Amino acid sequence: MHIHELQKWIGRIEEREDVATEAPLHLMAATLDHAIDSPLITVPPLWHWLYFLPTARLSEVGADGHPKRGGFLPPVDLPRRMWASSQFRFHHPLLAGDRIHRQSVITDVAHKEGKSGELVFVSIRHTVSDSQGVALVEDQQVVYRDAVSASGTPSPGKPLPFEAQFSRAVHPDPVLLFRYSALTFNSHRIHYDYPYATQAEGYPDLVVHSPLCATLLMEEAQRQCPGRTIATFEFRALSPLFANRPFGIGGHIEGNTVHVWTQTPDGYLAMQAKAELA
Repeated sequence: MHIHELQKWIGRIEEREDVATEAPLHLMAATLDHAIDSPLITVPPLWHWLYFLPTARLSEVGADGHPKRGGFLPPVDLPRRMWASSQFRFHHPLLAGDRIHRQSVITDVAHKEGKSGELVFVSIRHTVSDSQGVALVEDQQVVYRDAVSASGTPSPGKPLPFEAQFSRAVHPDPVLLFRYSALTFNSHRIHYDYPYATQAEGYPDLVVHSPLCATLLMEEAQRQCPGRTIATFEFRALSPLFANRPFGIGGHIEGNTVHVWTQTPDGYLAMQAKAELA
């Protein structure tokens, strides 16, 4: 489909209602290996992804496990779909048990030519509200791209942006990926279907979810700055990470800015993120 036809999706709106129930919060805590001994009063930052889950019927799911294209999202005919980036503005925490509302608006559809081929970026603004008003705003970018040729030369890795002041290792096994997929009702097959991920999409193993990586980076920023409130957060996925291959988390603090990142097993930048403290 021509880009001008895809751009007709700009302005399309989707409205969703949910309740910030406590059970998924405890399941997420268990998935991230946290001990929770008391009720959770608020929804931690980025854990709002546990709500407003996709509800496509099984007959409405495409070959990649995602809902078929052409509904809310435009019918881009490129085979690979990835979460490229998000920027957040936090106004107040969501309270566990509250009724919540999300409005999603497609704000842009853009075509680009990259080193790996054709790219289509779809920008979406999600506004999440509760009884107190707007709680957070997320500007998300989804990228569609061609499949990577097995004979293609991989792009050189991007170096780390800072010297790490703190770091740790993460060991992403298939159980972690399965649990996160289940909690977010994410049926994209690259995260749990090894034959599909390696044969149909050409990855070396199961792919670690971008929002899972972002959640780990947000938690690292909070861990390094206890008692501080994060006003804004943004991340950009640059290179995929894979199951059964330990990756690193590192960071560097400059004043009220916390730079955090994930790095590939060979030391290159995978996801770059930044948190601004209030």
